[in-house]
Amino acid sequence: MPAKDKKVKQPSVEEPDKGPPLQKGVYIFPNGDKYDGEYSQSDTGVLERNGIGTHTTKDGVVYTGRWVQDKMSGQGKLEHPSGAVYDGEFYNNTFHGRGKYVWPDGSFYEGNWEENKMEGDGEFIDTEGQTWTGTFRHRAAPGLRFKLNLEI
Repeated sequence: MPAKDKKVKQPSVEEPDKGPPLQKGVYIFPNGDKYDGEYSQSDTGVLERNGIGTHTTKDGVVYTGRWVQDKMSGQGKLEHPSGAVYDGEFYNNTFHGRGKYVWPDGSFYEGNWEENKMEGDGEFIDTEGQTWTGTFRHRAAPGLRFKLNLEI
């Protein structure tokens, strides 16, 4: 199959309303992390993040978005103190699906992700505003095309 035809397979994300009722609250973890959002109790009695919520680590990393069975799954935004931000789809605590990652220097990649790796069609904009499009394969991007942006 040609590489350009490959699409990132998006696993199904179980909707939180197919289980125990959601509750809302704030939980402070023993390590100082904080969760503010929806949660439910599992069959074994454990409280799990489910639904929409914000988890803030003691180091300042913030995830706001959907949780499924205590994992980042669905639409969300992950912000690092360095200024790096990922906004897009998650699955099982990984970047998976469509999303945009912005580095602290302002350059960014927008496109498909698979298990935290750039995978499939996407676009990279560097710090000079130059655009590179094509198919990304983890750390490689053979055959990228440069988009020339001329101002007239």
